[in-house]
Amino acid sequence: QVQLAESGGGLVQAGGSLRLSCAGSGRTFPSYAMGWFRQAPGKEREFVAAINCRGSSTYYADSVKGRFTSSRDNAKNTVYLQMNSLKPEDTAVYYCATTTQYCGVDSYYTAYDYWGQGTQVTVSS
Repeated sequence: QVQLAESGGGLVQAGGSLRLSCAGSGRTFPSYAMGWFRQAPGKEREFVAAINCRGSSTYYADSVKGRFTSSRDNAKNTVYLQMNSLKPEDTAVYYCATTTQYCGVDSYYTAYDYWGQGTQVTVSS
């Protein structure tokens, strides 16, 4: 069983930055890819970023490329999402997720087996 807990969300002005953290439990945490997704009110959950098990490969949605960076510290069982140049359209609940199947990055919602509870990010204009 894997448990994930996000933190670091909040209210920020447009152009500002936030860093989200996702702390995971379980000895297998370093073995699997992690993903970040978000869901805005009235919209479907969408892919934001993914990072492979070693932290050597990342993949981003076009909407955040160049502004967001994902990293991980396997010694701490933690994955991060650094969000810079935030825009009002980035407002959403952000979720981290892990697959328990493989190491490589994946942008598909169905690839992920365990999810955190989400953290709210609100960007004011």
